[in-house]
Amino acid sequence: MPASPSTARAINDRLALRLLQSEGPLTAGQLKELTGLSRPSVADLVERLQGAGLITVVGEAGERRRGPNARLYGIVADRAHLAALDVRTEGVSVAVADLLGEKLAEASLPIGGTTRTGSAVERAVALVERTARAGGATRLHTVGVGAPGLIDPATGDLRDSAGLPAWHRRLVAALTDRLPARVLVENETNLAARAEQRGGAAHDRDTFVLLWLGAGTGAAVVLDGALRRGASGGTGEIGFLPVPGTGGLPSATACDGGFHSLAGSGAVADLAAEHGIKAEPGAGELAAAALVREAVDAGHAPFLDALADRVAIGVASVAAVLDPGCVILGGELGREGGAALAGRVAERVAAMSPLRTEVRASALGGAAVLRGALLTARDAAQEEIFRT
Repeated sequence: MPASPSTARAINDRLALRLLQSEGPLTAGQLKELTGLSRPSVADLVERLQGAGLITVVGEAGERRRGPNARLYGIVADRAHLAALDVRTEGVSVAVADLLGEKLAEASLPIGGTTRTGSAVERAVALVERTARAGGATRLHTVGVGAPGLIDPATGDLRDSAGLPAWHRRLVAALTDRLPARVLVENETNLAARAEQRGGAAHDRDTFVLLWLGAGTGAAVVLDGALRRGASGGTGEIGFLPVPGTGGLPSATACDGGFHSLAGSGAVADLAAEHGIKAEPGAGELAAAALVREAVDAGHAPFLDALADRVAIGVASVAAVLDPGCVILGGELGREGGAALAGRVAERVAAMSPLRTEVRASALGGAAVLRGALLTARDAAQEEIFRT
């Protein structure tokens, strides 16, 4: 049964908007060529989208060309404003962007472990509001939040996880109450994988695993282009994976004794110290990443070999179960380790597993979470706005 005229128009409008979003400003002639529509249909389409406030003339194609056919049409970027949050155990980072994902303002705020829950939540929400004002966003349409921990697949809520600050769980509700915006929360590693796939180390892969190496350890599983969350939202909780070399076993409430005890930032800092590479007191994720960078720059093979031995255990385990063909070493540690670490891990995995597994270093590092949160907010906002 053929589509009704109104349905066909809606389909064509969405197609044109997607093209303008992915290809940038286009002329009516270019829209005609890319959509396959007739010239009158494209003219009607442009008029409808302009009337709806979705597109506008942003220039002309070529300095010498004039007239209607030379006009460049683009999406009205300030039709909606977005915010993205990267929520860590020690603070929060915020970015505000327009409908096309162009960043308008960014800010970060440390939140110490002794900060009371109510105060931490208030400071984080206030940071979002200040950053939105700095970016000229009087009203946010969609907010994407990346946080450590499990996301309940049924409700989309951040679940109570051992070791995470209480303000993490209260932040999403506070944002929803205070902001006139839709708030979407996702596990940080899943967002990092999304960012790496859209414009990072996994840009040419529709099946891969991102292994997050930072203050915590985790994995995001992407199979045939789809992110897999599991029955309880726990796919990729590799920090709890029982592995040799830790001297213990993880429990239902703590991942000490699991893979986390081999490859988390604290364990990496201790390993570096054993090899004479020492950090400042209180080494956290960034300090451990600096140690890895120092080792790479200095060509400290013994430390990098020892670290690769540990990381390879996690990668080989992932390969044995999922056979993804490609594993990205993400997080700050994965990015700072770069090709030097990834190459060493690949060699060890090849010796441990018959399954061919390419190992790549992250192209985005810790910045991938904020970028993934922004992509999530942008896609959701466009889906809603382009439907109207």
